[in-house]
Amino acid sequence: MSEGDSVGDSVHGKPSVVYRFFTRLGQIYQSWLDKSTPYTAVRWVVTLGLSFVYMIRVYLLQGWYIVTYALGIYHLNLFIAFLSPKVDPSLMEDSDDGPSLPTKQNEEFRPFIRRLPEFKFWHAATKGILVAMACTFFEAFNVPVFWPILVMYFIMLFCITMKRQIKHMIKYRYIPFTHGKRTYKGKEDGGKTFAS
Repeated sequence: MSEGDSVGDSVHGKPSVVYRFFTRLGQIYQSWLDKSTPYTAVRWVVTLGLSFVYMIRVYLLQGWYIVTYALGIYHLNLFIAFLSPKVDPSLMEDSDDGPSLPTKQNEEFRPFIRRLPEFKFWHAATKGILVAMACTFFEAFNVPVFWPILVMYFIMLFCITMKRQIKHMIKYRYIPFTHGKRTYKGKEDGGKTFAS
């Protein structure tokens, strides 16, 4: 390999200005993402605000319904991945090789591990809204469709998908919204104390 053949290298072996610019831009972006990690509620409020602005834009422009439909399908796909366990219990039925969700009362507690963690769910949903918003600035994405059919199809798809997901949850006895191990009350205190 000769000098200057590696990615981002200029002729003299130093990284090019463009490569350094985008590397630094990526580092700043990652820094902001890292700083936003503990602020779950604020992140989601900003995402809902962006979603609201997007919906107002689509309403005022009276178009880009295909983009909105694609955004809805994308968010539904993210939501299903968010609700699903990392290791699908239906695939683990026959083998006892890996971890599985507890199915009996006396089994060891294992926390619910999502296939798509909350932070990645938020990040992908926000990026999806921003991409859809960018698409509304280009007339090429404004495909004329009869939007009530898209709304009905999305509602039908949402109901069928959620019904299947809820049946899966019931069959394999997992709840994706647990916050730790259950605590059980001990015996009532008899009222006697050891203090004098």
